[in-house]
Amino acid sequence: MKATWEKIDKNIVTLDVEVGAEKVSDALDQAFKKVVQKVNVPGFRKGKVPRGIFESRFGVESLYQDAIDILLPDAYSDAVKETSIEPVDRPEIDVEQFAKGQSFKFKAKVTVKPEVKLGEYKGLVVEAVSSEVTEEEIAAELERLQQRHAELTVVEEGPAQNGDITVIDFDGYVDGEIFEGGQGERYSLELGSNSFIPGFEDQVAGMQIGDFKDVEVTFPEEYHAQHLAGKPAVFKVKLHEIKRKTLPALDDEFAKDVSEFDTLEEYKQDLTDKMKARKENDNEQVRANAIVEKAAAAAEVEIPEAMIVAETDYLLKDFENRLRMQGMNLELYYQFSGQTESVLRDQMRSDAEKRVLNNLVLEAIAKAEGIEASDDDLNGELENLSKQYNRPAEELRDIFAKNGNLSNLQEEIALRKTITFLIENSKEA
Repeated sequence: MKATWEKIDKNIVTLDVEVGAEKVSDALDQAFKKVVQKVNVPGFRKGKVPRGIFESRFGVESLYQDAIDILLPDAYSDAVKETSIEPVDRPEIDVEQFAKGQSFKFKAKVTVKPEVKLGEYKGLVVEAVSSEVTEEEIAAELERLQQRHAELTVVEEGPAQNGDITVIDFDGYVDGEIFEGGQGERYSLELGSNSFIPGFEDQVAGMQIGDFKDVEVTFPEEYHAQHLAGKPAVFKVKLHEIKRKTLPALDDEFAKDVSEFDTLEEYKQDLTDKMKARKENDNEQVRANAIVEKAAAAAEVEIPEAMIVAETDYLLKDFENRLRMQGMNLELYYQFSGQTESVLRDQMRSDAEKRVLNNLVLEAIAKAEGIEASDDDLNGELENLSKQYNRPAEELRDIFAKNGNLSNLQEEIALRKTITFLIENSKEA
């Protein structure tokens, strides 16, 4: 096989491929064995028609398309490897020659991974962020824990207050008509949680058990269900129950109840240490993201549309998987949100483009700095995955290899090493 390539645009190349006549002959033989099983010729059982009689009756040309389908995938794949191009989309194939006794010639128009012109990526300056934990943050965390361990007391008389958990029925109307999803029976709503439309909870506050009330609100302009966005609505509300939280005292007994510590001071110190470690981890991630984005902004690259589309497809699939984990699917999401796939894809496009750009720039930096995933790196990654999934590392290696994903794992490791390289070679403002 012979393969040559020529660049015809920034991210477009043409492959000229020629496959020898011997392989054409082999492909025609395979095509005949496939096609002969489906033809009926008087005097012969299906699949038993001699080759000569088949060709005289139907013509050898009747085998050409099947033979091309047999030859083309491997020929294209081999040509890509031989020329070391990196396709990012399906090729456009133009068959130039195919006949019995001749070589197979075709052209492939291929969109390839773009070239990246790197800008400054060493010594990038990013703003330092403190990992210290303030007294206010500790107090907020303790309050959250108090809320979690609060006791609920049924309120027999008096108005509902902010912080109370109310049990209500409601029917929502827009333009005088009940709208889908606007009804609820014996729904538990914590006043002040801001889980309902702005203004709804404020108007439930002050109601007493058995009260009926028309709650008038307006859906936000950016509301997820577009057919309701910006519209005024009336909810007919009945209040059934009021439950009020009684917060536990912040003392040593509280510390014993919620932790392994005997005193509140010991528990507060443990909270401080854990929150600081969490902040350090979060800040490191923020710092890494900022450095990668600065390096990407300094680079010059023209991203092929096909790469953005493919990354958007990936984000959409990932979103669908997360919905399924919550017992939902895309079809239901579109119904509830009033969105369409086109709108959702448009929303994801900018993130997809940024992810593609960042990865291209990181790959270019890794190449420039000679950063690769070593055998030790790969073994270490497989050991970590082994602990995570409780399966032998060698078994995981075999799975990755069989699925053709071992190189993807190595690329991911190399990208992480590149980010570490950028962090180590950056400065704090």
